Amino acid sequence: VPVGTVGRLAVRGPTGCRYLDDVRQCTYVRDGWNLTGDAFFVDEDGYYHFAARNDDMIVSSGYNIAGPEVEAALLSHLAVAECAVIGAPNEERGTIVQAHIVLADGFHPTPEMAKQLQDHVKATIAPFKYPRSVVFIETLPKTATGKIQRFRLKQDLPA
Repeated sequence: VPVGTVGRLAVRGPTGCRYLDDVRQCTYVRDGWNLTGDAFFVDEDGYYHFAARNDDMIVSSGYNIAGPEVEAALLSHLAVAECAVIGAPNEERGTIVQAHIVLADGFHPTPEMAKQLQDHVKATIAPFKYPRSVVFIETLPKTATGKIQRFRLKQDLPA
């Protein structure tokens, strides 16, 4: 992919992915290339930058949007205590960015707050990456170790 564009990282080397000595090997290695499951972009100086896990990438109207980048922008707003971003089906765009937000104490879930957060993301990162859907929730679903369970946020979405 061109410089500055997010793409799937594939690496080749002497070890590859040999520790997967079963059928999974076919998924992770193709034509000698190890498909890492990570999305990166390369800058003008040739440095690689992590964008997201491939399953955290949201493709909306043909644009690759890294969920963690949108989450970081939202978390930089005073009103956001926690958040998780997922891709939600959309007839026009295929998928849209949907933010699930736990507000900090003293902030209230209103349409004005949703617009304020959307505008904040537009001003912080590329405007096309803003969450077109904002869902305010009391708590995020998490594992016992505190990892956000995004799959549970996706369960109630229409197919």
